[in-house]
Amino acid sequence: MMLDDSEASDAELIGRARGGDRGAFGKLLERHYGFVYRAAYRWCGRKADAEDVAQDVCVRLGRAIRDYQGNGAFTTWLYAMTLNAVRDMMRKQARDTAKTESYGTYALIVGEGSEEGQDPTEALWAAVRMLPDKQRDAVLLVYGEGISHAAAAEVMAISETTVSWHIHEAKKRLKALMRSAGEV
Repeated sequence: MMLDDSEASDAELIGRARGGDRGAFGKLLERHYGFVYRAAYRWCGRKADAEDVAQDVCVRLGRAIRDYQGNGAFTTWLYAMTLNAVRDMMRKQARDTAKTESYGTYALIVGEGSEEGQDPTEALWAAVRMLPDKQRDAVLLVYGEGISHAAAAEVMAISETTVSWHIHEAKKRLKALMRSAGEV
């Protein structure tokens, strides 16, 4: 007897989706879209960017589901895919900003969303987003998403010790960033 999609496990849905079952793929997307969106939002800090990344991950997942080997947790694989999509978006935004600035116009987006009296938690996450890539990713995975150093290491394709080092360095930078923000 076949379970309906709402009762099927991720492994069953993945197997069926890999075989071309669109209903199973749709249920898999429905089940994990919020997870992808929340992870993207932590990295981006803007609702519109997180929505764009989540949509991009859905499209990528459609192409990549056949390549999923099932060696690790599906959510770990989704974290890695989401992280790659965020990095791609940030590189594109950096290129677009550089093009805009090279033509002498101002990017109106730069100050969007920052207001006086900003929530301290949001200020902290904004500072986290200013960290170098590897430090930012480690902090967002471990503290933003609440996953272990080992799981973060798997997502980032680095050793667990390196994740710990990136977090240590990030904490030092964040202290300096938050201190200088408080003095201004």
